[in-house]
Amino acid sequence: MTTKSLKDLFIHALSDIYSAENQMTKSLPKMARASTNPGLRAAFEMHLEETRGQIKRIDQVVQATGIKLQRVKCVAMEGLNEEGQQQIDEIEKGPVLDTALIAAAQKVEHYEIAAYGSLIALANQLGETESVKILGDTLKEEKATDQKLSLLAEEKIAAEALGH
Repeated sequence: MTTKSLKDLFIHALSDIYSAENQMTKSLPKMARASTNPGLRAAFEMHLEETRGQIKRIDQVVQATGIKLQRVKCVAMEGLNEEGQQQIDEIEKGPVLDTALIAAAQKVEHYEIAAYGSLIALANQLGETESVKILGDTLKEEKATDQKLSLLAEEKIAAEALGH
């Protein structure tokens, strides 16, 4: 599909984040298994459940707008997940890997925050007020997850990685 209008751009962006969220349902369990910190493991498991809910919200936006998602692969998320997998493969399990996993997860969160922010702006321009609310709920969750990861990094993981 050629992008010719804001609606086309909205459909493509929504399709892209749908792919990204689905990719995360596969990578979050791997990150949880790789983590040795119980708090981090729990955060990944909780975010997996949130991600499944976010996918359902995208389905709600599709229903509310009457659009049809495109079959696209989010290459940005694919790259972020590949980078995280490399760290899992190359770093010994322990606090240093946990710190790397947090950094990898925050890169994902920042990408998703940007994607949802853009989608909300497009939905506003298109007058899709219900979509703005639905997507706004997901944006709040993504920001909260980013904050939780920052707290984990600052309070526990970094200290463990430094041997304190």
